Amino acid sequence: MTTITDEHAKTKKSDDNVIVEDVEEVIKKYDRTSNMRIWEGYPGLAVRCFSAFFSLYCIYVTLFSTALPEVRLNVFIAMIIILGYLNYPRTKKAQRPNHMPWYDILLMAGGALPFLYYAWNAQSIIMLSMRVTNPRYQGYIFMVGMAVIGVLCLMELCRRCVGIPILLVVGSLLAYTFANVRFGKVVYDLFYSTGGGIRSTPIEVCAKYIIVFIIFGAFLERTGISAFFINLANCIAGSSSGGPAKVAVISSSLCGMVSGSSVGNTVTTGSITIPMMKRTGYKPEFAGAVEAASSTGGQIMPPIMGAAAFLMAEYMGVPYSEVALTAILPAVLYFAGIYIAVHLEAKKLGLRGIPRSELPRFSALLPKVYLLLPLILLVGLVSANTFTMQFSAAISIGAAIAVGLFNSDDRITLRKIFEALESGGKGTVTVAVACAMAGLVAGCITSTGLASKLVTMVINLSGGYTIIALVLTMICCIVLGMGVPTTANYCIMAATCAPILMSEAIGLPKICAHFFVFYFGIVADITPPVALAAYAGSAIAKATPMKTAFNASRLAIAAFIVPYIFAYNPSMLFENVHSIFDVLLICGTSLLGIFGVASALNGYLFKPINILLRFILIAAGLSMMLPGLTSDALGFAALAAVCAYQKLSASKTPLHPPH
Repeated sequence: MTTITDEHAKTKKSDDNVIVEDVEEVIKKYDRTSNMRIWEGYPGLAVRCFSAFFSLYCIYVTLFSTALPEVRLNVFIAMIIILGYLNYPRTKKAQRPNHMPWYDILLMAGGALPFLYYAWNAQSIIMLSMRVTNPRYQGYIFMVGMAVIGVLCLMELCRRCVGIPILLVVGSLLAYTFANVRFGKVVYDLFYSTGGGIRSTPIEVCAKYIIVFIIFGAFLERTGISAFFINLANCIAGSSSGGPAKVAVISSSLCGMVSGSSVGNTVTTGSITIPMMKRTGYKPEFAGAVEAASSTGGQIMPPIMGAAAFLMAEYMGVPYSEVALTAILPAVLYFAGIYIAVHLEAKKLGLRGIPRSELPRFSALLPKVYLLLPLILLVGLVSANTFTMQFSAAISIGAAIAVGLFNSDDRITLRKIFEALESGGKGTVTVAVACAMAGLVAGCITSTGLASKLVTMVINLSGGYTIIALVLTMICCIVLGMGVPTTANYCIMAATCAPILMSEAIGLPKICAHFFVFYFGIVADITPPVALAAYAGSAIAKATPMKTAFNASRLAIAAFIVPYIFAYNPSMLFENVHSIFDVLLICGTSLLGIFGVASALNGYLFKPINILLRFILIAAGLSMMLPGLTSDALGFAALAAVCAYQKLSASKTPLHPPH
């Protein structure tokens, strides 16, 4: 769903040399979903029409279809394969206009046919059950061959549009599974099974919920809401100290929850905010890091939270509205941590904000508040549980179209409706393929019983200590999440690591375990060495990639701490809450704790902080994040003492003259 808005297209070349061509080049380099095959003229129109038709078909099926899951899911996957091979070339360099090599046509047809054959013969295949992969069955070679070809073509499409890292995971698990389980059973479990493998929970959720919300996001972008969010952020924080960085934090958190792509949001929103930050006086690597950390956090920002939120609801067996509500406090703490860090950096450098004369007036922005109506309607409908999630999303799509008709600055037209349907169809390919791969992973784990072995291994390594198990899980999530879409990473972690944290030896509540792996799957986008969002931000900022990645990790320190807080104190996720006081206490102490840690990492409060006080601030901050009144009191006392000392001893003259 990465699109360049009209505002971006109008961006003129500045001293930072950020122009539309630069933005598109960066997106192509760091976001695989943007490396599309070039179609022009009538062939291009045909491909675009097929993408739009696919969106309409999915909306119809998810709302009205009563077909067997084996029918609709197989047709869905077949259409994804066709759309995928039409749009994604073999390599980035294979970009001849209106050219599709013969082997791509063969792969497209060979990949789609097995799924279409299964859909057409679903009833008989279901009745035959495991006999279709029994060597004594007369059609054994044909049925097994169809399954193998379908899976291999799907894996090749994954390499093109998702990346190699997830294929390494899938390939390793497939090799392990075939080495330990009978060949026919593996083929059945992964391809023909009615409850596992490719057609398991991830692809079911994708076809049923995710695609409708992706299409909703595409329509919402075309109402002009991104420009509204940026202007709103400018009104709120633009004039304060280091205003552009604060604008980036606010606008990227709002735009990111709609776009669902940390890299795409970093580049498109960053093409506006990063040059502003640099002109204000922020270092290039810091400016790129602010945008990357904020855009990545957009995926944990309710109510939309990217595609993984729907998967979480399905895996945990709770309503989506409950997932969105649960995510509020951790998201607030995450962005509060980044906001505090950029404020302290601005104070350290003596930076000013944007002059009010150059900022949009709130009175002029107020008439555009109706742009929020589709989001408000979506939240209201989902929370009320009056309609299904997909029907609520469909109603909200209609509301987005209606709202767009009233936006005189960026009015929605039939062309934009067509573009939104096209964008929604294309945007589903990567998510659906990643979900299919996650289904293969889950199928391999189920077939081999690997989950119980992993539980035993981690428990033995941790010695039954929760903190060690959490650290091991964190490392696993970050490593597997490098270069892997959040949805696929979460599905893999939900099948492997979440059960470990929920085991009797560790004992985390289900919602805490799933949110823990969800968070650390997301931060892989800014964690070195494969920090795609941070590298994209560095390309826009013209900064050193690794410096930008380390800065982004430092700014997003809350994302590395907050999961441990709710692991030890589920009250933050509204779990086992005894009173509202418990929630307020954990929020207040956690916010102060993040302030202490952010100050220590930044090295500045009211003046530069020496190394001893920085260690005290870190200890105080971490103490306040631990459950218990004693640790809270000790941490607060230490934090207050350091702040008082800093305030009293700070020089009356600024460290640097204002810019």
